[in-house]
Order: sequence, then C-alpha cells, then structure tokens
Amino acid sequence: MRRKLLALNAVLGLLTVYAGWQLRQSWRAGKAREAAELGRKVPAAPPPPFTALPGAPPVVAGGYADIAQKTLFDRSRNPTVAVELPPAPPPVPMPPLPAFYGLMNLGDGPLAILSVDSGGEKAVHVGEAIGQFKLVGVNTEEIALEWDGQTVRKRLSELAAAQPAQPQSAARTEVAAPVGAAPPVLPTPTRQGPGNDVGNGYRSCVPNDSTPAGAVVDGYRKLVTTTPFGESCTWVTAK
Repeated sequence: MRRKLLALNAVLGLLTVYAGWQLRQSWRAGKAREAAELGRKVPAAPPPPFTALPGAPPVVAGGYADIAQKTLFDRSRNPTVAVELPPAPPPVPMPPLPAFYGLMNLGDGPLAILSVDSGGEKAVHVGEAIGQFKLVGVNTEEIALEWDGQTVRKRLSELAAAQPAQPQSAARTEVAAPVGAAPPVLPTPTRQGPGNDVGNGYRSCVPNDSTPAGAVVDGYRKLVTTTPFGESCTWVTAK
C-alpha cells in the first residue's frame, strides 16, 4: 500500500514539473511575440487629399444693412421714411350722353344723328367725335360711345328718351274739346325745304315739311328712311 502511495506521489510530482515547464514555455513564447510586434515598423499612411476652403467674400458696406436694422435701440431710427401721398383726386363725372335722333346708311357705313347740350343735330360716322364722346359703334338696337378711355353701351331707346321735346306745332296732341267749342285748327303742311346744316353735307328736316321724299330743293335731296322709332328724315347733297 505504501508503495502505491509513493508511486502516486512521484507521478504527481512529475506532472507538476511538466505543467511548470509548459507554463514557462508559453510565457517565453508570449514575450517573444510581444517583442516582435513592438519591434515591427508600420509604414506611414498617405495623407488625405487637401481641399482648399473657399475664400471669404470682400467686405462691403451694404452687408451691414441688415445688422443695422436689427440692432436699433429706438424705432424712430428706422431709415425708411413714410411718405404720405396726397389723396387721389375724385373721378371726373361723365357728361350727359348725346341724344339720338335717327340712323341711316348711305352706302359709306352707318350714320347716327346725334346732338349734345342742345347744340343742334349732327350726323356722325363711326370713329368721329360728338362733344366729349367718340362714336365707336352703332346698329339698329344699341350704340357704343367712348369717353375717357371707357366704352359706354346704351340701347337706342335710352338715348332717344333724352331727345328734347318737339315744338307744340309739330306734335300731334289730341285734346278733348269742350262741348260746343270749335274744333282745333291743325297746322297746314307747307313746303319748307332743307333745314339747319348738320355737317358733312347734310341738313335736317323742318317739322311739318310736306316736301315728298326724293325731291331736290336748293341742291339737296330729301331722304326718308324707316327706323325702329319711325321715319327718319334728312336732306343730302344732290349729285
């Protein structure tokens, strides 16, 4: 029994010596690797490419405007001066529209008989002026006038209502006569010929003129045309 214990002790002693030797060999090998790593020279890495920074812009006085505006200590130092403009003048009122007397066409375009401010009748072609207005268009239903850059469109009936009243002698008025009174005396048609000159070789017709249409008197021919408002009469230069 004792021999076995001695043999076991001897084996354990040998194992202890072997383990110590292995440990020392490992320690020496680690030291050798450490020395090799520390002694190895590492090549230097190439530097990164150099990119120059953009240059600073030149300093100008205008660049401080925003700073001056935001660092004011009082609102009264605002350099923006408020300019008070005078009030706009009131719009000019439109003058009364011309009165419409009739419309005819002698082959050179429509011809409107108009008058303004009781200044007498005037034959106006499209594009011509009548008072402060200019005739820009006319047909059997409406008329277009230009004033101060504005186009005014009206129906002929609206302008015809503004015509001055006809003389009492030319108006046909039926008045109930009192019982036993004498019948009213109507004016007797007379041949009177051309009336006032309305321009462009035209003359107006005198009320109650019985000269037949087409008749030539004093170098003028009587022309009667039918309009939506009845018959329109004028005298034109006879050719």
